[in-house]
Amino acid sequence: MIKTRNLKERPLESFDDAERKLRQIFVKLVEDLNASKPPVLRIPLRTASNTIFDKKRGIITLGGRVGERKFNDISGVRSFMQTCLLARAIYEALKNNDHPTIRDLYYYTLHTIEGTEIETFNDQDESNSIFQDIEVMTGLLREQMGIVAESRGAMVGNIILESKGNRIDCTKFGIGAFNIPSLCDQIRILDVDADYVLVVEKDAIFQRLNDYEFWRKNKCILITGKGQADRATRRMVKRLNEEWDLPVYVLTDADPFGWYIYSTYRAGSISLSYESFRLACPEAKFLGMTMTDIEKYEIPRDHLIKANEIDIKRAKELLVKDPVTKSPRYPWFYESKKWRQEINMFLEKKVKAEIEAKSSKGFRFLSDVYLPDKINSKDWIT
Repeated sequence: MIKTRNLKERPLESFDDAERKLRQIFVKLVEDLNASKPPVLRIPLRTASNTIFDKKRGIITLGGRVGERKFNDISGVRSFMQTCLLARAIYEALKNNDHPTIRDLYYYTLHTIEGTEIETFNDQDESNSIFQDIEVMTGLLREQMGIVAESRGAMVGNIILESKGNRIDCTKFGIGAFNIPSLCDQIRILDVDADYVLVVEKDAIFQRLNDYEFWRKNKCILITGKGQADRATRRMVKRLNEEWDLPVYVLTDADPFGWYIYSTYRAGSISLSYESFRLACPEAKFLGMTMTDIEKYEIPRDHLIKANEIDIKRAKELLVKDPVTKSPRYPWFYESKKWRQEINMFLEKKVKAEIEAKSSKGFRFLSDVYLPDKINSKDWIT
């Protein structure tokens, strides 16, 4: 019997706010035109220089700089048109209770402008960039606008969900798992019986732990983003931490890219800083692997991988200061004595290790020894 925590049930998000906010954009533009005022769209700048680390909340977020997109400015009229065109398409989808993909929106708005040979969008990347502008302009994320994107994440454990009136028991997938949908806020989390969430970088490791029923034996929710996590996976981790007060532990390879994956779960990412408030989980703790683990658990040298130039460059970036602001780009790495030790050890030894390297100790060493040992001993990095 799965226990129910005494927490207030969280209502599903409504798309009404998105519809109303998008309508307000066009109402304001019409009002300006009627008053003989040149229409202007004001959009927060999605640039590295306008990205800050909010120490109080422990997340990356956008600063206060705003750019203007003007209808009567020849340099901005194209992007002005694209923004209005895409915003209208999203509004129409909301009105009709449709949930298109981002690529659907691209094709829906793509055409040659009448009387010219000019395409509304040069390619999908241009459309995607305008779409992100609409997100920051309205304060709405794509999930809140009902836009569907590819999802990669999976989850298994003692957790009961509800979707469109259907109850989903995440213990009943056999060797499979529940695929986390992109619109995961349309999923109700009804019951949870777990002590923590374990986020695993690699899908193959996730599958092995699921096959061993690690989640059942260790009373946890097991989640993977299959590498660099998509929004939905990070959102589900955030919800389990925020709504169910579950600690979050992250397991990655011992290399700078694995550590950065942990970083996106913990504090968000620079490119998507405007949505960190919904995705970042500042309380997430790094379980491993670390460079110290390589020595502590005596991983054989022939199981290590020589770091390449890209690895070394990435490691240095984790400890660098911004040349303009003179502040660390990743303060949670830079200001942590333990993280500086691990990263500098990597730069000194120039080797990395995969989670699978622990199989040198036996196929079940990871599940039966390493993970319980790290969690119970509280040997993690925040």
